[in-house]
Order: sequence, then structure tokens, then C-alpha cells
Amino acid sequence: MKFLIRDRVFGVGEDFWVEDENGRKVFLVDGKALRIRQTFELKTREGEVVAVIRKKLMSVHDSMVVERGGDRIATVHKKHFTLFRDQLKVDHEGGGEWTVRGDLLDKEYGIEGEEGPVALISRKWFRVRDTYAVDIVDGYDVPLALAVAVCVDALTEEKRDD
Repeated sequence: MKFLIRDRVFGVGEDFWVEDENGRKVFLVDGKALRIRQTFELKTREGEVVAVIRKKLMSVHDSMVVERGGDRIATVHKKHFTLFRDQLKVDHEGGGEWTVRGDLLDKEYGIEGEEGPVALISRKWFRVRDTYAVDIVDGYDVPLALAVAVCVDALTEEKRDD
């Protein structure tokens, strides 16, 4: 399943839509203003919150937490040692992990699980510079994969500003 995300600078309270490959608005990423820490809610078109994404406060490495129904389901954080490529790790609360590898700043990366690819993120598929696609392999948790892409954007925002 392919989803389109408008590449935005994450400002306070910024909202944006995630569209399917046919241009239909499927999920709203609702940036919460006036919060102590950076927070986003991933909502369906009907307004149901399917994931809450929060930047973790007071951690050694930049990290973000993905919650569903008030429970933490994953933590996205930078790997301790990376030699040649940008790399993030997604630890699942129930066990297991995904690795995010590639050019995170230019939106050319993959998310891989223990059993293979989870999603491919690319802006090469579009002529419009501010759009990129998240192509999620069938069978994976779509809201979680999209939440991870939002986390990657937020965690790399500081690098983008440098």
C-alpha cells in the first residue's frame, strides 16, 4: 500500500494529511500545539486516534515513542554506532525491532524487520519536491509504519536545520 505525505517543516501545531495513492485523504497527522514535548496524533478521516507520537524527554539519544490506546507500542531512536549511513532503530514493546536505513534527510530509506522489508520511503517517485511516498508491505501495521515515518521526519528535523 502506498501513501503520500507532504514534506513539511514541523512547526508548532502543524497538521497535514496522509493520502492514499489515489489522492484520498486517509490519515491526519495532528501536530499538538502548546505541549511541553513535540506531540503528534495520527487520526483516521473519521477522527479516531490510531497512534500518538511523542518526543521523549530527557533521554541520552533523541527518541520518540509511539502509543496506541494509552500504551506504548514502539520506541524510535538513533542507533549508537553508525559508520556509513543514517540509521534508526524501532523497538517494539512486545518484542522485535525494525531498522530504518538510508538517506533519512532526503527521504530515501527503508524500514526492515526481522523477516524482511516493512516499508520503502522515497520521493523519487514524484516530480513535486515536497511529496514523498511510504510504500508499506502488505500485512504490516499501517498506522505504526506511518508513525515511524513521522518520527524519522521529526528526529531528522534538527539535522535538516544544520
